[in-house]
This record gives sequence, structure tokens and C-alpha cells, in this order.
Amino acid sequence: MSALDLTTGQSSHGRAYWALADCWNIVRRGLTHYQRQPINIAWQLGFPILSVLLYGYVFGSAMQVPGGGDYKDFLMPGMFVMTMAFGFINTATLVVYDSTNGVIDRFRSMPMAPSAVVAGRGVTDLIVACAELTILMLTAVAMGWRPNGGLDFLLAFGLLLWLRLSLIWLGVWLGLLVPNPEAAGGLFAVAFPLTMISSIFVAPQLMPDWLGFVAAWNPISSTAAATRELFGTPVGSGDSWVEQNALLMSGVWPVILTAIFLPLAVRRFQKLSR
Repeated sequence: MSALDLTTGQSSHGRAYWALADCWNIVRRGLTHYQRQPINIAWQLGFPILSVLLYGYVFGSAMQVPGGGDYKDFLMPGMFVMTMAFGFINTATLVVYDSTNGVIDRFRSMPMAPSAVVAGRGVTDLIVACAELTILMLTAVAMGWRPNGGLDFLLAFGLLLWLRLSLIWLGVWLGLLVPNPEAAGGLFAVAFPLTMISSIFVAPQLMPDWLGFVAAWNPISSTAAATRELFGTPVGSGDSWVEQNALLMSGVWPVILTAIFLPLAVRRFQKLSR
């Protein structure tokens, strides 16, 4: 094909087509890396699975659930939320790896849509998150967890991915800020308190009043409470407004996070030196 034919073929499509095509190429590249290095997904799932075993079997008998019920049923939706929340560390690590190794610079020097790199990273991580959730839920079922089915299950699954999507942009932004992959690994020190001071492991009403207030207003607590309700876990709700409206806030918090971190990620990407 001659250069003229190639130019003619490209001009026959609009910007939206090429933006989607560029995004898909970034997605294929990311999935190919996972395909060739499946240990990455195994590592990402290792910590949540070990946490399920530790808290479910070792500490489960000593943990209380408001309103009664099995602690493992209370724990499982929280572990799904924790997996989605910790995902931003993996996003940041992959982004900073591409940035420090010149991959993003090569992308920026090519005639491709500027949004494709950020959007492609987001779509790739969302696909991987679907695989992570599926494997983790199958593990939970093997341990005796029995959720509600039907539309409630699909809505809960969607809310988990909705939270993950909002935190992808946080990961992209941080990945473009930190200097190297080693520094990105240090983000665990930020993610760990974020997940511990929440309703993932313990209901906020069982905490001291001031700590329970902070945990209740933690965005991931809303997703944890909403998915427990949709999965059919019998848990007593707290008295605060945010706990009484967990389903509503599980949809609102990701919108707020996306509105904050998506523009920051795009702006940071645009400021990168060529």
C-alpha cells in the first residue's frame, strides 16, 4: 500500500475512530503482558486470598457482626472491595514502569490520540479487575459463601468495578508522579490505612465513636456496605446518614473520585516532557 493510499484510508475515518483504535492497541499490549506473565495476576490475588483465610478462619470466631450472622459472610464482600481498592497500586506501578523506561515517551512521539494511553490503561485494568473478582468470588464460594443471585448480584459486581474504575485514575496520576517502581511500591503504606479504617473488616459502630465516624465516611465503606446488602449478608446498619444511604453513596463516591483524579491524570500526562 502506498503512502497516499494509507493517508486516504486514515482520512476516511474521524478522530473518534482512531482514538478508539489507539486505545484498543494499548489494551492489547497490556493484556499481552499479563498473558506472558500470569504471575502478576497471581501476585495481585495472593494477598486478598491469604487475608480471607487469615481473617475468616483464624480470627473469624472472635469477630462480632452487628445483627448476628457468620463473619465470613460479612468478610467476603469487604475482601472484594479491598481487592478493588488495592488495585490502584498495581496501576501506579505499571504506569511508572512505562514512564521510566521510555514507553510513554515513544507513545507521545507517535501520531496517536493523547487520550489513548490513559484510557487504554483504564480499560486494561478494568478487564483484569473482572478476572480478579471472578477468581476471588469462586474462592469465596468454595469456602461456603452463598450470595444472592440475579440482578442484585450483577449490581453488586458492577459497583465493585465502578469503585475500581474511579481508583484507576488515582493510580495513573500517582504513577506519573512517583520517580520509580520502587517508590510506587511504597504506596501500600497509603492504601493499608485507607482499607483498615473502613467497614471492610469491622463494622464502624463497633469502633470508638471518632474512628467509627471516619470509617463510615470512607468511600470504600459505602461500597462494602452496599455490596453486603445486595449479596444478602445480614448486617445491621449504623445510625449515620452515610451508612443509611450506602447504596446511593456507593455510586456517588466513585463519581467524585473520578472528577478529581481523571483531570489530574490527563493534565499530568500532557505535561510530561517529550
